[in-house]
Amino acid sequence: MTIDPSKISSSITPFAMIDEHSALPQEQEILFTMHTVFRIVEITQTPSNSRLWEVQLTITDESDPQLAGLTDYIKEEVQGSNGWYRMGKLMLQVGHFDQAEELYNELLKGASDDSDRAHIYHQLGVMKNSQGKYPEAVKFYEKALEIKRVTLPEDDASLAPTYSNIGQVYHNMGEYSKALEYYEKSHKIYEISLPANHPDLATSYNNIGQVYNNMGEYSKALEYYEKDLEITKKALPPTHPDLATSYNNIGGVYDSMGEYSKALEFYEKSLKIREISLPANHPDLATSYNNIGSVYNNMGEYSKALEYYEKSLKIREISLPPTHPNLATSYNNIGAMYNNMGEYSKALEYHEKAIKIWEMSLPKSHPNFAATYSQFGRVYRSLKEYSKALSYFQISIAIREQALPEKHPNRVVTYSDIGDVHRLMGDYERALVFHQKALNIQENVKCNPLQCATTYMNLDETYREMTDYTTALTYYQKGLKIREEKLAKTHPDLAVIYHNMSKLYFSTQKYSMAMKYVQQAVEIGQEKLPSTHPHLIEYRETFEKIREKQ
Repeated sequence: MTIDPSKISSSITPFAMIDEHSALPQEQEILFTMHTVFRIVEITQTPSNSRLWEVQLTITDESDPQLAGLTDYIKEEVQGSNGWYRMGKLMLQVGHFDQAEELYNELLKGASDDSDRAHIYHQLGVMKNSQGKYPEAVKFYEKALEIKRVTLPEDDASLAPTYSNIGQVYHNMGEYSKALEYYEKSHKIYEISLPANHPDLATSYNNIGQVYNNMGEYSKALEYYEKDLEITKKALPPTHPDLATSYNNIGGVYDSMGEYSKALEFYEKSLKIREISLPANHPDLATSYNNIGSVYNNMGEYSKALEYYEKSLKIREISLPPTHPNLATSYNNIGAMYNNMGEYSKALEYHEKAIKIWEMSLPKSHPNFAATYSQFGRVYRSLKEYSKALSYFQISIAIREQALPEKHPNRVVTYSDIGDVHRLMGDYERALVFHQKALNIQENVKCNPLQCATTYMNLDETYREMTDYTTALTYYQKGLKIREEKLAKTHPDLAVIYHNMSKLYFSTQKYSMAMKYVQQAVEIGQEKLPSTHPHLIEYRETFEKIREKQ
């Protein structure tokens, strides 16, 4: 696999032609030819000859300290493999999965020993996991393990990466206990075999942190993520993609905890590194855009959120297969945005796209199904189709009760949603049963405080409609305190609770207090919502009713 310098033009974006059937000398590096440093922009198969690959390169200055540090580290990462294996690893790193699969299948046919076959199966597992084809990924990883276990003890250092990767697949499938089992096997080996500042140990801390984050154990997640970051900052160049991952994951925990300014800080650190170190259409860039969009969504900045979600979707549509779960995540997030903006038909359109992908790529018990069914439920609740909303929420909670730990925060959200629909249908007894289930979890785990506020708000509406105004006011005040502390003064969710407060004071004939709160709701709605948004229309109607009483 030789790079012929005569094939490289002198333009700003040269191309290298790689013949699959030639050999690459051990000392030669893909990123360097004739002492010149290039960035790899894109790898494509030539249309005229399927045995040739065209590598688009951008010339750069090797004296750049950031680039020099990054390329030196990458050179170390791929040392020890022959040219073909380096090429396959490079293809995976830049997201060229189809080409990588073709290459590895050819290498498998010519593999001379079990060691090579185990390595190839492992890399095929990496690729299938990246494509969202999780059962296939597990199959390849287990083939690699089967070969290695013939001659190696259970705690041999070479088994750790495969244990870790199997853990990652189970994590992606929502099987968190299995994920922890394999991650901890891997971590135990790394603690024995690696120095305390080794990057692989950092990755192991990161992986365990991810599972705890998805299980809703945020303090444990932060503990492991911070251990990861401490090692990563010492061990890697400041523009290495793994450092971006560390920042991204800490941002994710803060997002889940409702600490949005901290979340944005860490997400933006991650994005800055990825924009420097990765190709423009790399899936990890899409992840950064998606996550920043999520924070803006939670902050009530819907137009900014939609901008970042659409950036993420554009990359994913280019770089991922059409059934990849991350595409479904993008569709789901955009659908939720349209629901927030009151565009319900568009919301349903995007949620339908998401559910079709989940059906093709994930088992029916995966928590991602639950998230999408909940989104359907919210749209139908907004449309006042309460029976449909309830049916979707019930499907969602059935999946979450099966897939998630008993005290998982995501159960809180769905219990609260079900309780709210029962209230809207006039069944206050059932509403209180589900709200109490939500409260029981919130009192035992560290939930996102804004989720707590939503439960309090749903409870206060239930008690208000039951004419228990004293209890209603208690929950209103709890919810309001959290939202005023955590949200911007013009956040649409604040308008919702101000409107609810106005209805409570209207019911108790305290019209001046009712007017105070409804005016705040209208002011926020006029600034943040479309003029035809149902919430804004409802706020104005309440305003007129109160004004007539004054």
